[in-house]
Amino acid sequence: MDRRIIEQKLETLRYCVQRVAERCPAEPADLLQDLDRQDIIALNLSRAVQQCVDIGAHLVTSLDLTPPGTMGETFDRLAEGQIIDSSLADRLKKAVGFRNIAVHNYERINWEIVHAVCSRHLDDFRTFARVVAERL
Repeated sequence: MDRRIIEQKLETLRYCVQRVAERCPAEPADLLQDLDRQDIIALNLSRAVQQCVDIGAHLVTSLDLTPPGTMGETFDRLAEGQIIDSSLADRLKKAVGFRNIAVHNYERINWEIVHAVCSRHLDDFRTFARVVAERL
């Protein structure tokens, strides 16, 4: 595992989460009306998910765990290897689902769900970053 690469990815992850937290409005209706906010949040959530997957892939490889077949399975492998708990793995797998919609079907994003993610689930990314940093 290349520690420097993981540290760079963790820093990018932290930056993306910070941007989402800064731009998330108090009310979902405010997000529905603000296209610039939507773009900033969608981009940074997508990037945060991708950073978690990339970091996870590095860990899976370095720990000789079974390679994942999908992005979401990366978190299953980390849970199987006792790097993260299964509930965090499940939540991060759901985040991959959001990322796939944001990247491939932007017009189908449910902004009320995005608001819920921004206001209630950013700690999933922070927890993942903390767990990984503790392993370095």
